[in-house]
Formats: sequence, structure tokens, C-alpha cells
Amino acid sequence: MRPVRDILICGASIAGPALAWWLHQHGFRPVLLEKAPAPRPGGHAIDIRGAALGVIRAMGLEASIRANRTQMKGTSRLDRDGNEVWRSEEMTISGGSFARDAIEIMREDLSRILLGALPKDVETIYGDSVEMLREDADGIDATFVSGTQRRFDLVVGADGLASSMRRQVFGPDSEYLLPFDMVLAPFSSPNMIGLEDWQITYDDGNGSCMIYTAPGNETLRVCFGFTAPLKDLLEDRASQIALVRENCAGMAWHVPGLLDNMEAAPDFYLGPIAQVKMKGWTRGRVALVGDAAYCPSPFTGQGTSLALVGAYALAREVAHYPTAPADAFARYEAIMRPFVEVNQAIAGLSRDPRFGSDPGYYTDVIEPAMAHAENAVKLPELTGAYT
Repeated sequence: MRPVRDILICGASIAGPALAWWLHQHGFRPVLLEKAPAPRPGGHAIDIRGAALGVIRAMGLEASIRANRTQMKGTSRLDRDGNEVWRSEEMTISGGSFARDAIEIMREDLSRILLGALPKDVETIYGDSVEMLREDADGIDATFVSGTQRRFDLVVGADGLASSMRRQVFGPDSEYLLPFDMVLAPFSSPNMIGLEDWQITYDDGNGSCMIYTAPGNETLRVCFGFTAPLKDLLEDRASQIALVRENCAGMAWHVPGLLDNMEAAPDFYLGPIAQVKMKGWTRGRVALVGDAAYCPSPFTGQGTSLALVGAYALAREVAHYPTAPADAFARYEAIMRPFVEVNQAIAGLSRDPRFGSDPGYYTDVIEPAMAHAENAVKLPELTGAYT
């Protein structure tokens, strides 16, 4: 079999650009394909912890990422009337303990840094996606929605929880998604409440809203969460906004104003809280990486770290087995499987009612479990040497 060289990566948020960077380092020709017409704005604050810190360090990006980290100094929990019932200056719900070596950064900032780190000869295509794949013994013919036809040696789906590549190659979402019957609706808002470097969780007993400042304090990131079956989630924006209003309109405090700001938010998004559970992340010449393969859900805070580590591991194994993709994929799965499983298990601990309201539960239960999970992978040396 001739060596692998041309690799299509579908998705240009976190896992995709990281994978493209590592593949280019190993001498391959990656092509990034992104359905959105431009880099996607907005998104949650996300975390880089444990083994993933080693990945960004080896990429030479740690200093830039730390310089763009969030600056939150603590968190509060409010009751229905907006009264503070609990606070901590030692952690945030989204980022964890300040005492641990972890980086919290806005998703759009990390994506921008990863994309900016790509060499100029890495081809990136926006506003297009794969419509059809046809695989043979020597490669894969990809037909894009635009009508473009290209041939690649491998194709990788790095297109998130709602991966179209996963559906095309592996089957419908119902076979792989484990929904928690909850949804999140994040968006940006002007800082109408004067919050400064702080995070708030507002909970009226039926729904909740997390609010925190983006760096600079000019804007807020608002995220409503409520119970909703996966089957109720419609794709058009108007229906999604109507669903949020229907579930959150009864909330008091500043929520009515935040709901009004939601209407104009350019980065509004609504999606399920779910995990992706698959027996295998590869098939033929196609592989999945990041949330498309093993989304652990926001309940773990480890989706970004899994994506970064997975991108490194996949690129490294393809580099070691350039004429045997099946062997490369088998090694990738063997390295990542235990890491994924222990991190996905964190979701059960985070759904306990004590999480977010009992500092002792966080310190005694969550932190030890996280400390183990975030380092539960034996990565080969990040020097290029194969062991």
C-alpha cells in the first residue's frame, strides 16, 4: 500500500485545527473543510487540563493560550430573587479550582489561536461540506456539497457532537448519542448587570442560567439550561429561541432582559447535553476525533482536552504507520479508549445535586476524580520519537 499523504479533516473548531497542525508536522498534507462560511464566533468557556497541557506546550502555543485565558475571580449562586446564597473565591463552576494547573479560555479564542498557528500551506475551505464519500482500496473520493470532487488517502470527522461525518459513515445519531434530556443555549450579551470577572449561577428550581464575563468585561456569556427531550430540538433559529423562551420566561431577576438580548445575539446556539458512545471510532479509511467520536458532555469539562489529546494521538499513529491506516487507527483507539471512558464517567459525579452548591462535595469528590481523569493517558513523548 502506498503511503498516506493527503488527509481531509471535516471541522475547523478545536480538534480539526489541532489535528491539521500535527499532521503537517509529520509531513502530511491536511485539508481543513468547515461547513460554516467563516470561523464560528462565541461558545462556552472551555478548559485545557492535564495531558492536554502537554499537547499545547509541544505545539508552542501555551504562552499565547495563557495570555488569552479568562480572568474570573470566583462564582456565586443566586436564588430566584437574585439573592446570593453561596459563593467561592477559590473556583468557578466552569473552570474548577484556581489552585490547579488548568487553563480556561473562550472557545472562539482557542479556535482562533489554533487556526492562526497553522502553516500557510495548510489549505482551509469554508462554506462547504462533504456530501458523499466513495472508498476503494487506494483512497477515498469525496464529493462536496458545492460539487467539488477531491481524492484523499484518509478522511477525519472532527465536526462535533452533531457530526455529519459520523452519520454518513457510521449511522444515525440514535445509535451513538446518549442524551441527558437537557439542553444548553449559550449566547453573548452586553454586560447589562455590571458583572466584573465573575461567574453567576441563577436557578429558580425549574431552569438555570449561568452567566460570566468574557475577558474585558464588556460582554457576558449567558447559558440557559433546561430539561428537553432530544426529539423536541428543532434546527431553525426561530424555533430554538421560542423553545428557550417557553422554558425560561417564568424566571425573574435579570432574565427577561437577557432573553431579549438573546434575540439579537449573533452567536446564539442551542444543543443537547449528551455523550457520544461508540464501540469504534474508525471504519475503513475514515476516523473520528474529538466530540464527533467521544463527546464527554459539558458535565465533565473535558471535551476540549480529549479533543487536543486525540488529535495528537491520531496524527502520531498515522505518522508511524503511513502505509497501514488500519494499524494506525487501532493504535489510536487503544491509546484513547481508557482515557475517554474515565473522563466520560465524570458526568455522573457532576450531575449530583451537591455539585455547584456544596464546596465540600467539589473538593472531596469532584477534584480527586478530575485530577485522575485528566491525566489518565500514557502519551508517547511529545518529541516525535516513537515508543
